[in-house]
Amino acid sequence: MQLKINNLKYTINLKLLITLCIAFSFVSFSFAQEIIEEEVKEAEKKVDSVDLTKALKVDGVAAVVGDFIVLESDLQKEKDQIKAAGGSVEGIEDCELFGLMLERKLYAHHAIQDSIPVSDSEIRKNVDYQIQQFLQQTNGSMDRLLEFYKKDDEQSFRDEMFEINKSNLLAQRMQAKIVEEIEITPEEVRTFFNNIPEDERPTFGTELKVAQIIAEPKVSAAENQRVIDRLKQFKADIIERGASFRSKAVLYSQDPGSASKGGKYTLNRKQPRMVKEFRQVAFALQVGEVSEPFKTDFGYHIITLEKIRGQEYDVAHILLTPKVSTEAVLEAKERLENVRKRIVDGDISFADAAREVSDEKETKNDGGQLINPTTQDYNFELTRMDPELYAQIQNLKDGELSLVLKEEDRTGKVKFKILTVTDRIDEHKADYARDFLKIKDLALEEKKIKAIEKWQQEKIIDTYIKISKEHRNCDFSSNWLKNN
Repeated sequence: MQLKINNLKYTINLKLLITLCIAFSFVSFSFAQEIIEEEVKEAEKKVDSVDLTKALKVDGVAAVVGDFIVLESDLQKEKDQIKAAGGSVEGIEDCELFGLMLERKLYAHHAIQDSIPVSDSEIRKNVDYQIQQFLQQTNGSMDRLLEFYKKDDEQSFRDEMFEINKSNLLAQRMQAKIVEEIEITPEEVRTFFNNIPEDERPTFGTELKVAQIIAEPKVSAAENQRVIDRLKQFKADIIERGASFRSKAVLYSQDPGSASKGGKYTLNRKQPRMVKEFRQVAFALQVGEVSEPFKTDFGYHIITLEKIRGQEYDVAHILLTPKVSTEAVLEAKERLENVRKRIVDGDISFADAAREVSDEKETKNDGGQLINPTTQDYNFELTRMDPELYAQIQNLKDGELSLVLKEEDRTGKVKFKILTVTDRIDEHKADYARDFLKIKDLALEEKKIKAIEKWQQEKIIDTYIKISKEHRNCDFSSNWLKNN
C-alpha cells in the first residue's frame, strides 16, 4: 500500500509539473489532418473531425487521439519546456511522458464532445500574461521573442498560443468535471488507513500552530475625507467635463496592478476574486456609470462599468490610499509594545490580548490563530511554510513571543505584529486521530485517481486512437494500444 501511495504521489507530482509547464509550452497544436504512413490502408477512414486522407507528413505523427495529434517533435519540446520552467526530466521515461501527453489530448477531445465551456477572454488573458512573462526574458524585445520561437509575426505567435492554451484549459476542465462530485466518507478513510501496513505508513513533517496580534496605524478622519473629496472631484471631471477615466487612473491610481492599464479589471460573477465590497459596487452599476467613492481594506475607490459580456464585467477603477502620519505609525508600534509587555508580565494571555486589541479581524476572535490557506486548518508544516513567516518564527520556542515586527505591503501600507508558536508537533508516523485530515486528503486523492483511471479506460475504448509504430513498444499504464 505504501508503494502505491508513493506511486500515486509520483504520478501526481509529475502531472503537476507537466501542468505547470503548460503555460510555457509551445507544442505544435492543430486539428489532425495527417496520416501515419504505416497504416495507409486506414487512411480512407474519418474519425470524428480527423480527416486522415488530406494531410502530408511534414513532421512525424506520433499519435492521433480523437480530434488531436501528437507530433514526434512534441516529446522533445515537452522536455525542453519542463526544463525551461525549472523542472527536471531525470528519471522520467519517454514513454511515461508520452502517455501523459496522450492523456491531455484525450481530456481535451472529450471536453469538446461534452460541450465544456471555455471562455475566449480567459484564454486571451492567459496569453497576454504569458507573453509579458516571456518578454521579461528578452528585455521587452518582441523581435527577439519571435526569433527565439521561430515565428514570423506577433499575431501568428498569439494565435498558436491561443490554441495551445485552449487545448490545455479544455483538458483541465475535463479532469475537474470527472472528479467534481467525488466525496469520501470517514469509513472509507479508516479503511484506506488500515490497509497501509504499520511499517509503511507515511511520515508527516514537523508542524506548528502560530498566532499573531496586529496593530495598524490609524488614519485620521480628516485624511479619509481628503481622499474621498479628491475622488469625488475625479468623478465630476469625468461626468461634467468629459475627462477620461482611464487617463485619470494612469495618472493618479495607487493600484500598482492596474494603474498602467488605465485601472482595468475583468470581473466574473462565478469567480469571486475581488474583495466583496468591490464586487458589490461593480455589479450594481449600469454601463457607463461611475460609482461614488467607497472603501475597502486597500483604500478608497471609484469604479466605472465599461462593458458586460455575459457573466463577465469589464470595469476600470481608481484607488487612492489615505496617508498615515508619522505620529500614527509611532502610536501603533508603542501600542503593540505595551501589549507585548502585558503578555510577558503575565497580566493577560496572548489569546485574550488578540481578542482585545488586535486590528486583524480575520484572526482576533480566534485568539490570533493563523489559518493555513492551503489546508484551511491551524497547522503549518515547517518545510512548506511561507518563507517570510518561517523567518519570523523559526527561532521561537513554544509560548515565546517575537519582538514587535514591522511589515509593509506592496501599496506601502504599514502594520506591526507580534507572533507566538502555540503548539508544535514533531515529525512522526501517520496517526489516524491526529492526522485525520491529511489521511483523508490522501484517501480522497486515491479515490479521484481511480475515478480518472476508470474514465480513461472507458474513453480510450470509445475514442479513435492511433499510435505510430515507433511508440508501440511502450509499456503504457493505460490501454492506449487497445490490446484488450
